[in-house]
Amino acid sequence: MAETLVRAEQVHKSFGALDVLKGIDLEVAQGEVVCLLGASGSGKSTFLRCINHLETVSQGRIWFGDEVVGYRQVQDRLYELNDKAAARQRSRIGMVFQRFNLFPHKTVLENIIEGPVLVKREKPAAARRYATELLERVGLAGRENSYPKQLSGGQQQRVAIARALAMRPELMLFDEPTSALDPELVGEVLDVMKDLASSGLTMVIVTHEIGFAREVADRVAFVHDGRIVEIGSPGQVLDNPQNDRTRSFLSRVL
Repeated sequence: MAETLVRAEQVHKSFGALDVLKGIDLEVAQGEVVCLLGASGSGKSTFLRCINHLETVSQGRIWFGDEVVGYRQVQDRLYELNDKAAARQRSRIGMVFQRFNLFPHKTVLENIIEGPVLVKREKPAAARRYATELLERVGLAGRENSYPKQLSGGQQQRVAIARALAMRPELMLFDEPTSALDPELVGEVLDVMKDLASSGLTMVIVTHEIGFAREVADRVAFVHDGRIVEIGSPGQVLDNPQNDRTRSFLSRVL
């Protein structure tokens, strides 16, 4: 059995009086691909942001390896990490958002190497070499000196993926990475993600692309009202859902 890389236990998240997450339990094994499905507003993206401490949990804990995300554990007490320690922990987790969030005034190459050079203190020459390799991997060889405005949405998202990979993460999080793209550009981003999945990279993906989830996921989890109400293999969840909410959702999207 592969080691557990991510373990969430009874994760709650509230924004004021609004309870968004209401007790998420999930384990993700090393090398596993888990797709999170569910209607908008069900808490999928919030949970993803909690995994790398972009949001702090209100209750419960998330482990990344043997560390509690966002905290240092001493016996039974938790102490929130300072900014430097949180950044070190977060550098092990790559995240790709709905919007590309590239720096518009920087070239593709500059966007990709900024994290490795500034956060991980890599030598610029080594960071540039790896960035060039990553651009070839995502199908953008030769676009090192382009600016984001010169690229299509699909190309910008592939640069965003390369930028996340440049940090050599142990875990990749994808928050609906194709939702902001025109339909004809979705496939080129999904193809890159399929390649990453086949390489053995651990991935947690929030997506509405059911066919993609069926093809690449080891497990699919359906999130409803801040809870995972059903989880299993793609065949189990997508073809033979047991939960009424899952069945209702799939009847609308399939």
